[in-house]
Amino acid sequence: MSSGFTRRLGLFQATAINMSQMCGIGPFVTIPLMVAAFGGPQAVIGWIAGAVLALTDGLIWAELGAALPGAGGSYVYLREAFQYRTGRLMPFLFVWTAMLFIPLIMSTGVVGFVQYLGYLWPDLTTGQGDLVGLAFCALVVVLLWRRVEGVAKLGVALWIVMLASVAAVVLASYSHFSATRAFAWPAHAVELTHGQFWIGFAAGLTIGIYDYLGYNTAAYLGAEVRDPGRVLPRAVIYSVIGIMGVYLLLQIGVLGAMDWHELLDPNSVASRSVASAVLERTWGKGAADVVTVLILATAFASVFAGLLGGSRVPYDAARDGVFFRAFGRLHPKHGFPVLGLVTMVVVTAGGFLLGRHLGNTADHPPLTILINLLTTVMVIVQAVAQIAALTVLRRRRPDLPRPYRMWLYPLPSIVAAVGWLVIYGYADRNAPGFHPIEWSLAWVAVGCLAFVGWARREGTWPFGAKEIREYTPESQDAPAVA
Repeated sequence: MSSGFTRRLGLFQATAINMSQMCGIGPFVTIPLMVAAFGGPQAVIGWIAGAVLALTDGLIWAELGAALPGAGGSYVYLREAFQYRTGRLMPFLFVWTAMLFIPLIMSTGVVGFVQYLGYLWPDLTTGQGDLVGLAFCALVVVLLWRRVEGVAKLGVALWIVMLASVAAVVLASYSHFSATRAFAWPAHAVELTHGQFWIGFAAGLTIGIYDYLGYNTAAYLGAEVRDPGRVLPRAVIYSVIGIMGVYLLLQIGVLGAMDWHELLDPNSVASRSVASAVLERTWGKGAADVVTVLILATAFASVFAGLLGGSRVPYDAARDGVFFRAFGRLHPKHGFPVLGLVTMVVVTAGGFLLGRHLGNTADHPPLTILINLLTTVMVIVQAVAQIAALTVLRRRRPDLPRPYRMWLYPLPSIVAAVGWLVIYGYADRNAPGFHPIEWSLAWVAVGCLAFVGWARREGTWPFGAKEIREYTPESQDAPAVA
């Protein structure tokens, strides 16, 4: 059975989609958060640690995406790996969690958009900011309501805007750069035997991986990528390496352009709109206004690309009968999954409102809490489960064509697993009072109960025989074998 999609996206478009999602508003709002996590300019450690986790995890996506280039990304990989023992449970749980964590990631982009808009609109009230964010979400729906090739062209245009905004901030930073400011690490900044360092490291790693998230966006569009065995691995690797360079330039440049203590002052413009503050200080208010507009466009590009890929996640599951069947319908004219797009935008809007009205403290601002909540939700069913899926598929399906095989296997898998478990283990300490670990476990538990009810109704495992559907290059939907 055909997937319903046409393979139109090439390497340039896939990489642009990844990078647009990765480098949206994220670094422009999290540089102060990263400095706060580490307590000084040694915050650069967080960007490097995040890049290591993103690259090692990206190699997992690269191998799985090249071997199983279907719509939905992780859904396909978990379905293929775990169907032998637990039937449809793991893909069901993945879609269940993805419908929450993907929109939550997008909601942080909307929060950042409104935060930077406050630089241009100083009298922006809370209510007006809420309305702006909701209008933002509605505009995303309008622009994604079209065929994927048109979306891809728009995505490339927004990617160019993103590069322009980043380049402007980098150039401004280094035009007034002081190495003394940038590298004036406090005494005992790195004490590996001190527990406080590791708390800060875990917080920084969480922020870092949040900023790198998006290196897998093209994998969610695997059924729409040309020559996926070649394109998907390269798009993942190129985007991680490219964005790592961008982030290091940004972080070091900002720290060299202003005193890092300003980033920690909640009453300072730098703590809310650090890029605008750098531009105003170096090139003047007019230049700061122009670049702030570019940053707003960059935020939009990130959310746009993320919802483009995320809306495909429930589609493949619905076609396989592992999620609500209504999610498996494509628009009759433009060929995109309607309900997946609309649902994720609605949840994004809800996450935006939640992020705007969470309790705000100097040590734990709302955006930090939201980042901890979304990363914790995705660790169990996506990150760790997908690492296991790679190993399972290597053992169960040695015959599966693998156009790309992970370098130095299994070392990247081990490094990625350790990184994700550090984020998970420190989540409650980095979001005190919000209990992200407990909420993530509760969400998975409710998903298991939902699966049991769905499985009983469908008569599938554990209330019926397992259905084994092994992917082949000829057909993503091989006949089921009981």
